[in-house]
Amino acid sequence: MAQPSLGVCSWSLQVSNIPDLVRLSSEVGAEVVQIGLGDPTHGSWDEGDGFLAALKESGLELSGTMIGFPGEDYTSPATIRQTGGFGDPATRSERLDIFRQAVDQTAALGLRCLCSHAGFIPEDDGAERSSFLDCISEAAQYAAEKDVLFTMETGQETASLLRRTLDELKMSSLRVNFDPANMILYDMGNPIEAIEILGPDIAHVHAKDANPPQASGEWGAEVPLGDGSVGMAEFVAALERAGYCGPLVVEREVGDQDERVEAIKHGISVLRSLS
Repeated sequence: MAQPSLGVCSWSLQVSNIPDLVRLSSEVGAEVVQIGLGDPTHGSWDEGDGFLAALKESGLELSGTMIGFPGEDYTSPATIRQTGGFGDPATRSERLDIFRQAVDQTAALGLRCLCSHAGFIPEDDGAERSSFLDCISEAAQYAAEKDVLFTMETGQETASLLRRTLDELKMSSLRVNFDPANMILYDMGNPIEAIEILGPDIAHVHAKDANPPQASGEWGAEVPLGDGSVGMAEFVAALERAGYCGPLVVEREVGDQDERVEAIKHGISVLRSLS
C-alpha cells in the first residue's frame, strides 16, 4: 500500500487565521490539513467572509472539513450526551441549518469529507431512535446532493451499534471518520476490533491516543500518540487490512499551543515510522 498522507487538524494548532495555519502546519510536518469551518469547539477565523477565498489561495492541501455546534458541552460524558450533535430534538432544526452551510462550504472547497459528531445514537429499542435516524438521513441526503460525504466521528457509541445504524440507513453519503482514541475516552470498546467492523465505511481517520477512564462516568485521558492504549502499530496495520488508503490526520485536544505543537510533531514522527 502507498504511504498515507500525514496531516493535522486545524483546531489542534489553536490558530485563528490562515497564515498561522500555513506556518504551523508546515512546522509540525503535516502534508494535509483537516479544516475546522468555525464553531465554538473548532475555532473561528479572522478572515470572516473571506475565509474560503483565503484558504483556496493558501496552497494548503486539505483532507476534509469539520463542524461542531453551539451549545455542545464536553465537561463530562454526561453533558455531551445531553448536548452533542443531533441528539436533542429541540436543537435539530438549527443544527441542520448549520450542517447544510458546512456542506455548502465543503463543496465550495472541492472537498468530499465533512466530519461531525452526530450525537449519541439511540440503541435499537430506544424511543428516540426513529426520529434521530430521520435527522441523520436528512443531513446525509443534503450532503449527497452536493457530492459530499457526511463522515460521522466514532466514539460515542460502540462499533456494533454504528454498524447496525449504517446498515439500516443504507446511504452511500453516510460514512465514518474513525477516531480510535474517542472509543477509549468514551469507554466504547476496542478500536482495533472496531476497524474490522467499520472498515468498508471508513472515509477519514483521526490519529489520536488515549487511556481509558479510571471510573464510570468519567473521561479517559488523551495522551501523546504512541503512549496510550490504542496500539499505533496495530492501528495502522488494521487500517491497511481494511483497505483504507486515505490520510492519517493527527488530532490533539489538550495542552497549550506549544505543548500541542510538540505533541503533533511527535505524532507525525510516530506515524511516519509506521507507514
